Amino acid sequence: MAAKPHPTAVLGRRVLGGGLLAMLSGAVLAGDASADIYQYTDPDGVVHFTNSPKGDSRYKLYVKSTSKRTKGARFSGTAVPPSDRSPERFTRYDKWIRQAATLYQLPEELIRAVIKVESDYDPRAVSSAGAQGLMQLMPETGTRMQVRDPFDPRENIFGGVRYLRVLANLFNGDFDLTVAAYNAGEGAVARYGGIPPYAETQDYVVRVRTYYAAFRSNRDIGTAATIDVPYRTDL
Repeated sequence: MAAKPHPTAVLGRRVLGGGLLAMLSGAVLAGDASADIYQYTDPDGVVHFTNSPKGDSRYKLYVKSTSKRTKGARFSGTAVPPSDRSPERFTRYDKWIRQAATLYQLPEELIRAVIKVESDYDPRAVSSAGAQGLMQLMPETGTRMQVRDPFDPRENIFGGVRYLRVLANLFNGDFDLTVAAYNAGEGAVARYGGIPPYAETQDYVVRVRTYYAAFRSNRDIGTAATIDVPYRTDL
């Protein structure tokens, strides 16, 4: 039996919207204050990305960098912690998870792991930073990913997976950087040139990796989703 690929290589590269991907043309530079990502498609169909368009009108805002980290977040609404404890929740969204995984060419197990860590499979969850739904999309990110109702499980899954695909493209398929950017924002990952030195984000990457491995090695989704992954206290 062939060995499974190492997680850092499984995300691959895929262009959203056709053409070839010019990986971060103009580069997302570490230390740059701008965290938003801009894109344009040239006459040859090559998609260019940059965080510093420098007045070039060809570039249009593609992703507005946002972070779900709670420290320092300003959210005037009411947080809604996950409360669904039914075992069925772990398989309730299988159809949409599989469809999104196929459409955006990402591992199904990654999607399941992110949903587990983000909302524990409760589509009504709202974080203290204002992130919403199964994949805890910030409102700005949801809008950019064409999500009209973040509490609709299907819309939230497709929007969250589309965003993961964008991040995987930006970070050349690197598993850890993609996951870190989903939590801390792509700008933070670019500024630090790796996983940001935030305890929350470092713990987040470990938790997603652990559940990802559990979903890959265990055919029983419910069992994999209920393994105990304690929060790290050494960060």
